[in-house]
Amino acid sequence: MRPNESVKCTDFPCQDVNKECYTVPSIEIESGKIKTLMISEAPPQDLDDYFYASKKPFYMQTTAQAFNDAGFKVADMKDVLNLGVYVTTAIKCAKTTYSISSKTIENCSFRILENEINLFPETKNILLMGDTAIKAMNCIAKRNIGKSMIPSGSTYKIRKNEYFYKQIRVFPSYLQTGKSYLIEKSKRKMIAEDIKASLKYR
Repeated sequence: MRPNESVKCTDFPCQDVNKECYTVPSIEIESGKIKTLMISEAPPQDLDDYFYASKKPFYMQTTAQAFNDAGFKVADMKDVLNLGVYVTTAIKCAKTTYSISSKTIENCSFRILENEINLFPETKNILLMGDTAIKAMNCIAKRNIGKSMIPSGSTYKIRKNEYFYKQIRVFPSYLQTGKSYLIEKSKRKMIAEDIKASLKYR
């Protein structure tokens, strides 16, 4: 199964993203082996830095570091997939400003992300890496179970509580991509804890 063949945007209604950087993972995946979904923010402006790009994409470098910090030795996305973890983004086009509008998050969660999650029927838990992913998952929850899952507030205050979407445990965490990941040691520590906890809960 290739996710980009099953879920896609056809009319690109969002105004605050770079549509030239639209991407959905195109790799071949055995969906039944995926137990954890890791949802990040948005693709990079340079798609050579995207998780599944060849060589050494920057997004993969920081993601690998996060898994290594959590005690899982990985070097590339194949190693991450072998752990039963599928990595994607909440928004499928690169952002053009620091913040992504609520309308864009709602559009992408409805048109793509919700359907993408449904591609993996054996999912036991979802890691929400950053505010955009948390907001997107709350949009999906409102449509399907009638209410948000993750309360508003600082992530460090809410991350250790238990949240569920249907039967799936959801872990709110911090963004594991971008240059800030390399310098924010306290967030790196919490990200590693959240990855470890999510892979344990399966």
